[in-house]
Amino acid sequence: MTTRDRDRNARAALAVAFVALLVVPLLAEAQEAKVVKIGILLGGTSASPALYIEQYKDTLRERGWSEGRNVTFEYRYAEGHYERLPALASELLGRNLDVIVTEGTPPARAAKQATTKVPIVMASTADPVGSGLVTSLARPGGNLTGVSWFFSEINAKRLELLKEAVPRITRVAVVYNPLNPISEPAVAALEAIAKTLKVRMFRFEVRAPADFDAALSAMTRQKVDAVTVLEDPMTHSQSHRVVEMALKNKLPAAFGLAAVVEAGGFMSYAPSRPDMWHKAALLTDKILRGAKPGDIPVEQPTKFELVLNMKTAKALGLAVPRSLLLRADHIVE
Repeated sequence: MTTRDRDRNARAALAVAFVALLVVPLLAEAQEAKVVKIGILLGGTSASPALYIEQYKDTLRERGWSEGRNVTFEYRYAEGHYERLPALASELLGRNLDVIVTEGTPPARAAKQATTKVPIVMASTADPVGSGLVTSLARPGGNLTGVSWFFSEINAKRLELLKEAVPRITRVAVVYNPLNPISEPAVAALEAIAKTLKVRMFRFEVRAPADFDAALSAMTRQKVDAVTVLEDPMTHSQSHRVVEMALKNKLPAAFGLAAVVEAGGFMSYAPSRPDMWHKAALLTDKILRGAKPGDIPVEQPTKFELVLNMKTAKALGLAVPRSLLLRADHIVE
């Protein structure tokens, strides 16, 4: 090769490198300019999951997805009326979503029935295998993945903690939504553990917000001495009414959401909701970067929280055992 040929090749290589320096940033900028759409489908109201959604957004932001730059959100709330979920899911999917995020079994089921293509991330659900949402936790298959937890076992444990906190209780009301398929197994688990605790359970079904007045009045007639509420978007949206009734009648009440205890409930025990939404955001990030939801194992929570409200305990005239106070993750004074 002559000196002239070598010079010509060197100039050509420099030209290619120069073009690459110009093109690569442009490609990166074009990729960053793509805005993804995430739909959030919930069974309750816009107020109930606000803090958890912020946790979800914060985690996405840490992974490079910032609202207003490369991601937008669409929200739909059933306001406790699960019959609205199929239409809301279809409405969301008409927005050309990249991912749809749900919390609870009914919204996840509605989303699955509405699409087999758009990836679905379940921020929280109980027994997704038993409810037919996924084929297995390790290999969910289809277009779903997410975070699941042992709903029945956690509710049974919550009753044990309530009995430990207030040993005198013998008649406990369980408030639940029978339209949620995970409720019946959980109530059965509660009734099983209640026998060993020498507690009698009283069932109170609430299918819609309008059912609460009758249910709360019936509790008073039955002379229950404590209340436990099964987690459900609809029951959560009405939890303030249970708190008010419990305080009025001096009944210790246990819930599945720490926010309800912050608002005056006596006790909560459940997986950390912020932690589950954090995990859901990490799963969303994987999908947005190309992973198939059916290949991503369903995760389970690793953080559980016991929260006690001592101001409420005082109002109820309760002396909470020191052993329980020492195990509490958070105490509201």
